Amino acid sequence: MARILSGIKPTGNLTLGNYIGALKHFKDFQETGEVFIFIADLHALTLPIDPTFLRNNSRDLAAFYLASGLDPKKATIFTQSSVPEHAELNAILQNYLYMGELSRMTQFKEKSQHMKDSAIGLGLFAYPVLMAADIVLYDADIVPVGEDQVQHVEITRDLVNRMNKRYGEGTLVLPNYKINKVGARIMSLSNPTVKMSKSDPKGDIFLLDSMDVVRKKIMSAVTDMDATVRYDKENKPGISNLLTIYAAIKEISIEEAEAKFAGYRYGDFKREVADAVIAELEPFQKRYFEIIESKEYLPVLQEGAKRAKEIASKTLKRVQNAVGLLDIDDD
Repeated sequence: MARILSGIKPTGNLTLGNYIGALKHFKDFQETGEVFIFIADLHALTLPIDPTFLRNNSRDLAAFYLASGLDPKKATIFTQSSVPEHAELNAILQNYLYMGELSRMTQFKEKSQHMKDSAIGLGLFAYPVLMAADIVLYDADIVPVGEDQVQHVEITRDLVNRMNKRYGEGTLVLPNYKINKVGARIMSLSNPTVKMSKSDPKGDIFLLDSMDVVRKKIMSAVTDMDATVRYDKENKPGISNLLTIYAAIKEISIEEAEAKFAGYRYGDFKREVADAVIAELEPFQKRYFEIIESKEYLPVLQEGAKRAKEIASKTLKRVQNAVGLLDIDDD
C-alpha cells in the first residue's frame, strides 16, 4: 500500500482553489493508501505572521480537513510542530542541499524579490529543506501537489538520490509527485491570469464566505466579449477558469463541461457554475462549524501526532545512524 503525504500552510484564509486542488481529494487518497496529512505550521513562520492568526488558522485547517471527509481512523492528521522529528531531520538534511540549488527555487525568488536582503530569514531560503524533511520523514511514496510545488518535490528527489548514493540505498525513500488532472491551478475571478491566492478579496472565493457572497463573486467574474463558452486559456482565461472550476467540482473533463455549456449565455453559464460551487461548499461549511463548536479536532490532532511520531522517529533514527551520529540507546 502506497504511503501518501500532503500538508497545507495555515498562512491565510483558504480559498476554493485550495479546496479543489487539495482538500477535495484528500478523502480519496485514504481509500487507496496510507495517508499522512499535516498542518505545516513551521513553514508558516518563514514570513512574518501574527501568532493569534496562526493559531486560529491552524485550528480552522484541522476542521477543514475533517469537514472535507478525512477519517482519522484511516488518515493520520497532525500539526507539523507537534512532531519534533521534522525539525531534527531538517537540521541534518540542510547539510545536503546546496546554496546554489536553494537560490534557484522559484518560490524563494518570488517571495524575496521585494524584500531587503537584511529582512530575508534563513527559513525562507531553506524552505525546501524542511519540506524535504516533511516528505522523507514518513517514507512517502506519493506527494500530491499543485503545479507550483513540483519543484520542491524534484529537489527532494535530488536530495534522496544524493543521500542514498553516499550512505547506501534505502537510507531515504524516493518520492513521486501527483498533480490532479482537472483543477490543479484555479485562477482569480477578478484577474484570471494569476492564481487564486488567499489575498484578493474580490477575486478569491474563501471557504468561509457566505453562499450569497460566493454567488456574487462568481456572477461578477471577469469574462470577455466573445460570448462563447469554450476553453481557451490564452484568449478566454476567465471563461476557461470557470469551466475548470465546474469540471473540478463535478469531477468531469473540461471537454464534457464545454459540451454541456455549448450555446449558453454567459449569465446562465455563471449561474450554473455558482450553483455547483454552492452545492459543494454549503455542506462543507455546515460540517466545519459543527467541528469547531464540538472541538473534535483536538483529540484528532493529539492522536495523529502520536501515530506520526511512531513513524517519524524510526526514519530519524535510520538517518542518524547512516550519517554516523552516535546512538547512545544502542545496546
